[in-house]
Amino acid sequence: MENPFKNLDQPLQEVPQELKSKVMHDIAMAKLFMEIAELFSYNIGHIIESVTSKRKK
Repeated sequence: MENPFKNLDQPLQEVPQELKSKVMHDIAMAKLFMEIAELFSYNIGHIIESVTSKRKK
């Protein structure tokens, strides 16, 4: 098995444009799903904070 750490000092290689665009698309989709999930889920931290602040009054 070849030691992968020997390749660390080699110059970086260019990534194909198709791969770059696919990765960026996947990241954008993941971010979209996270934002949609946030819209339809409860923000537990905010709920706890509002309940405890109302109790103190």
